[in-house]
Amino acid sequence: MPPLTAKIQDVFNEPACEKNLGKDAKARQKGCSKPLTPGAAAGGCAFDGAKIVLQPITDVAHLIHAPIACEGNSWDNRGAASSGATLWRTSFTTDLTELDVVMGQGERKLFKAIREIKETYAPPAIFVYSTCVTALIGDDIEAVCKRAAEKFGLPVVPVNAPGFVGSKNLGNKLAGEALLDHVIGTAEPDDIGPYDINILGEFNLSGEFWLVKPLLDRLGIRVRACIPGDARYLDVASAHRARAAMMVCSTALINLARKMEERWDIPFFEGSFYGISDTSEALRQIAKLLVKKGAGPELLERTETLIAEEEAIAWKKLEAYRPRLEGKRVLLNTGGVKSWSVVHALMEIGIEIVGTSVKKSTAEDKERIKQILKDENHMFESMAPRDLYSLLSEDKADIMLSGGRTQFIALKAKTPWLDINQERHHPYAGYGGMVELVRQIDLAIHNPIWRQVREPAPWEYQAAVDEELPSTPWASETVHAFKKVVAQLPVVSASVEESR
Repeated sequence: MPPLTAKIQDVFNEPACEKNLGKDAKARQKGCSKPLTPGAAAGGCAFDGAKIVLQPITDVAHLIHAPIACEGNSWDNRGAASSGATLWRTSFTTDLTELDVVMGQGERKLFKAIREIKETYAPPAIFVYSTCVTALIGDDIEAVCKRAAEKFGLPVVPVNAPGFVGSKNLGNKLAGEALLDHVIGTAEPDDIGPYDINILGEFNLSGEFWLVKPLLDRLGIRVRACIPGDARYLDVASAHRARAAMMVCSTALINLARKMEERWDIPFFEGSFYGISDTSEALRQIAKLLVKKGAGPELLERTETLIAEEEAIAWKKLEAYRPRLEGKRVLLNTGGVKSWSVVHALMEIGIEIVGTSVKKSTAEDKERIKQILKDENHMFESMAPRDLYSLLSEDKADIMLSGGRTQFIALKAKTPWLDINQERHHPYAGYGGMVELVRQIDLAIHNPIWRQVREPAPWEYQAAVDEELPSTPWASETVHAFKKVVAQLPVVSASVEESR
């Protein structure tokens, strides 16, 4: 059995996934990927998923072994932020041409690219990504990476996740396998302590993990590695010496968390930093795991003190928004951890949830939603754009929270919309992030533009006047005067546009 095929089957047979364990042996081998509908958007390939997970390791050179389009289409597809190194923002690709493919020059060109990166940038490591073209023509990136590592004296990590092997989520997991096989455990830190943790599945979108890390710093808890958000190569390489771990997005890296627990005895739990209650519970769980692994028991008391202080501050700020938002209706079209954590967060301030998508949610995520909403009718696996539009245009929701791909449905329905996926520009994690999320919802709902765009157009006013006003002499004069004003409106608008 080829190594990649074996790796994929191993990833699909995930013992830590309750949904996977509920299947029979035959269904389990097929994995979690559903066949794609011809002509429908696939939502990302395995290569895209692997790059999403690994690119936020910021001091590493990420080299894409492919035609240039693979790098062009996948570059900067996450709003992850870095507090230091910026090498990850540089695009590296072997830029294979048709001639390279025909003449079999792929491996030689890859080795040359690795040498040029090493000599020009001197990174601590280079990650090399296979793609559909290079996998199909049989380029052995693992052999090239091994030879380059010996030749140049730095880690060269093969990421074997060509796009055609499966979905973006499979690519997430294959990226975790690459870290387990080639990175984690390859460096020994000299400052091991009882308060070290790993945060897994946190991408530091818009820098939101920076709202959480100060809380951990105040408790004396050190983040040995945040994988992948704002990570450094040596941090990830020494992540095996952490005492405990928190899993933020289980659908992406559950295999990484489980295998680190099996190999290095690092217990983990799944939690969320979205919302006040969930942030507090995550801090409690981190403290409990660390105490079980040898940290001082006073950590629990200090954690409760910190939680009480931060919750009081956050609730005081949120009270200003409660009269403006209580009873407002939100449609949530997202998935994964946000399908339940954001729901819980919004309900804390009196916002009503009219529906939430569970398309990318695990069985555990769905169970949490059931407990929070108390009504399964508010959960939908997927909703066609036409149905989303009907829901919004019929005024059954005051705002939709989703990713950028569905924003135009809300805009067409003349309904406020707020981005809460990876393209967002505001951090929503932690206590401060919850306040920011509510502030952005308030700004979106009460933006005066929505009142303006919902008003009838001038020509609709004219039709209404023609139909409804009685046929009296003064009414006719009024209609004539109104038509005269309306007739001038396009002219005024055009002159304004020309003046710009």
